[in-house]
Amino acid sequence: MNDLDLDRVYTQLCHTLGKLGEAQTSQVLSRFALLATLEINHAGKIETLIRRDAHILEAPEAGIH
Repeated sequence: MNDLDLDRVYTQLCHTLGKLGEAQTSQVLSRFALLATLEINHAGKIETLIRRDAHILEAPEAGIH
């Protein structure tokens, strides 16, 4: 996936969340995470992604890498 693909799918996710509204955002993201987990199908990769996400939230200047 290149930067353009990443931007496209992120934009689609943002538009979908905006359309569904704030009240449903948590549920949609939870279901998306579950579906992505099933698609990735690799516990180690998923654990790494969870740790990386937590790290970004704790230190936003770290960014997405």
